[in-house]
Amino acid sequence: MMLLLAPMEGLLDATLRDVLTRTGGVDRCVSEFIRITNTVLPERAFLRVVPELRNGSRTRSGVAVRPQLLGSDPACLADNAARLATLQPAGIDLNFGCPAKTVNQSRGGAVLLDEPELVGRIVAAVRRAVPPHVPVSAKMRLGYHDDRRAEDCALAIAEGGASELVVHARTKADGYRPPAYWDRIAQVRQALPAHLQLPIVANGEIWTVADAQRCLAVTGCSALMVGRGMVANPGLALAIKGQGSVPWSVLPPLLLAFWQLVALRVERRHRAGRLKQWLHYLRRHYPQAQEAFDALRTVQEPETIERWLLEGVRAQAVLSPLPARSGAEALPA
Repeated sequence: MMLLLAPMEGLLDATLRDVLTRTGGVDRCVSEFIRITNTVLPERAFLRVVPELRNGSRTRSGVAVRPQLLGSDPACLADNAARLATLQPAGIDLNFGCPAKTVNQSRGGAVLLDEPELVGRIVAAVRRAVPPHVPVSAKMRLGYHDDRRAEDCALAIAEGGASELVVHARTKADGYRPPAYWDRIAQVRQALPAHLQLPIVANGEIWTVADAQRCLAVTGCSALMVGRGMVANPGLALAIKGQGSVPWSVLPPLLLAFWQLVALRVERRHRAGRLKQWLHYLRRHYPQAQEAFDALRTVQEPETIERWLLEGVRAQAVLSPLPARSGAEALPA
């Protein structure tokens, strides 16, 4: 069972990746996208989105992070992938799934699913541009307006040389509304000819262990990507693997660690919003998170929030924060 942590622009960034991977169960992460337009980015642009590249492309707890590129120009994407490869990433992922209007209007993300031939040329160009030992993977939705070309896109990605494909079981038009059409992932898998079979990872509407089990059964996949479900329940990956759970008593130290990382990376006026954003998801799974959200709903001052979090940690003084691996101090926040 392989479990991947999804990229989610504006939510699942390096800060939350750091904290969530401390809970265990996640085998690999994919970063939020690095947008490629018409130039080769400097190293600092890759490092800003994926600071884990300074730590062997791993989070503090040792989970591999695969940077993701987004764009529509095969040659420019290839040149940037070659530059990125010099930073020793744990692979390079290509985004064919972002549903954001501004991204799609610039011919990026899910809109490319109307052009399977271009999708294939992008994958092939990136595959040729990076050393053979660097995996190249892709993430796609079922389509843009509809899912009629899902099989064509998957075939183009496989023919381009990708080593893995994540399929989010909704179209761009579906957004994030349930349901996820897991049966279509099964059909995409079955449509690939034998000589182009590659691992397919199922993604979409996996909030619980029961969801994960049904998704595996319907899709026939042996790997899953979890996103919002893991944000709402940091123990979801562990639970899916039958390795335990994360009770609320573990959350106060994690919330404090998250806050301290946010304080290093986010402007003062936006810090409270980031914490409340996570608490908003956590309250789906933990009643205590609703209490925390209510207590902090109108609070904006970072000093007040930090005192509140510290008090929460002291209340759980018998517990210790989940340990980071040795050498993790080298990873900048």
